[in-house]
Amino acid sequence: MVLGGAAAAALTAVLGPSQAWALVRASGVRLGDHQDFTRFVVDLSSEVDFSLFTLPEPYRVVVDLPEVEWTFGEEHIPTGRGVVDALRWGLFQPGQSRIVLDLVRPATVKQAFLLPPNGQTGWRFVVDLKEASHATFVAAAGPRNRIGALKPELTPDRPVQQVAIRPTPVDPRQDPNRQKVIVLDPGHGGVDPGAIGASGVYEKNITLAAAREFRDILNRSGKYKVVLTRDRDIFLPLRGRFEVARRHNADLFISLHADSIKSPDVRGLSVYTLSENASDSEAAALAEKENKADIIAGIDLSHESAEVTNILIDLAQRETMNLSSRIAEAVIEELKRDVKLLRRTHRFAGFAVLKAPDVPSVLIEMGYLSNRDEERLLRQASYRAKLGGALQRALDGHFSRTQKAYRP
Repeated sequence: MVLGGAAAAALTAVLGPSQAWALVRASGVRLGDHQDFTRFVVDLSSEVDFSLFTLPEPYRVVVDLPEVEWTFGEEHIPTGRGVVDALRWGLFQPGQSRIVLDLVRPATVKQAFLLPPNGQTGWRFVVDLKEASHATFVAAAGPRNRIGALKPELTPDRPVQQVAIRPTPVDPRQDPNRQKVIVLDPGHGGVDPGAIGASGVYEKNITLAAAREFRDILNRSGKYKVVLTRDRDIFLPLRGRFEVARRHNADLFISLHADSIKSPDVRGLSVYTLSENASDSEAAALAEKENKADIIAGIDLSHESAEVTNILIDLAQRETMNLSSRIAEAVIEELKRDVKLLRRTHRFAGFAVLKAPDVPSVLIEMGYLSNRDEERLLRQASYRAKLGGALQRALDGHFSRTQKAYRP
């Protein structure tokens, strides 16, 4: 349905400007390499406010728009051209969409503007990028040097959370018969697609589908209260993910992922827990890749404290890590009956998303999207239901043993 000017104005009056912006549609993106600049264009259904800024390490251009509907699929992503190596887009937070351009070398914004419809095309948002020196790029980088009229702010749906540090892990002896709170974290989302499968499926979509189905399976048992860190295709920073678990006093945090690697023959599920030292080079490489999620989404990490960016493990966290390892082993014991497991299934690495010092946390890599057979399985609801059933049995067994151990 296409709204005329009068209808759109009436809708704006009813919904307010922020909701009306959600009607803007992006129908395509493209790149052009000109003699002395690279042009990036977004086709839009109407005029929008915009803003953009650059970030170093790695070189990126971040474009913020009001929330838009992307009406084209991943198959229409243009290949890199000029100074642009790759690009991605998605919902960054309620009311705000984001596009991130990865650059092959430093470049500054030569100009950014909107072109009105010309009878053949609709509105077009245009960014021209000109190659620059590293020093020039760094001098102009950062959100404080934002170009454009749009000033993104945290919305009421995404308030800043002040989270108190609890000195000790949750004591399972406290009301052992209550429903256990399980936080499921669908990895990636929004502007961060995660791994891309053999047929083009995005990891963020697989993890969200699995989390929703696992939630329903666990909730139906009556033993668990399940909270999702995200329930739609939206970006969530790594720290924000484990803080959801802490706010809900979770008994367990489970981050769901599906990897992709160069070798298409590798397949199998694996379970990771936090450690200062990685169990092997593959685990270290995976943690390094997953810990870059905030960078992928265009987050400025230059002002993050060491407490956020480093893996700091205190005594309380060590106790939590031990409990996490026991839970991981219980999950593996159940899953091995139904699914193919990766060799050395329980692995250890410094995953930032597992850093909550007082909530036992595991990361489940459900398989490899780069393997066509495993990608096909992970796209099937019946296979994900099999994983969810095994997960419930593992949690039932773990919490049953915990209650017996601490029974007065």
